[in-house]
Amino acid sequence: MSVGKPNPILRVFDERKTKEFYIDFLGFRIDWEHRFGEDLPLYMQISTDDGIFHLSEHHGDCCPGAAMRIETDELEAFQKVLLGKNHKYIRPRIEEMP
Repeated sequence: MSVGKPNPILRVFDERKTKEFYIDFLGFRIDWEHRFGEDLPLYMQISTDDGIFHLSEHHGDCCPGAAMRIETDELEAFQKVLLGKNHKYIRPRIEEMP
């Protein structure tokens, strides 16, 4: 038996703000979107490089405020890119963790 890479599901509440953050700010791309009906919650997959995330507006999917650890390289360069976007609410900093 082998276990593949996990695909986290993150709870989201506002489609416009979600896309503004994950697509416009962080630079993910939308792979697909799904709704069971026009006025029903969004479920979508976004990705960047080898990272795949599912974002869900469905009640009961995931926990708001959950945390996850993501391995990456060139963190300082990515931080500079994000700071250069001059987002109104976000000024990411790097913290040393144990």
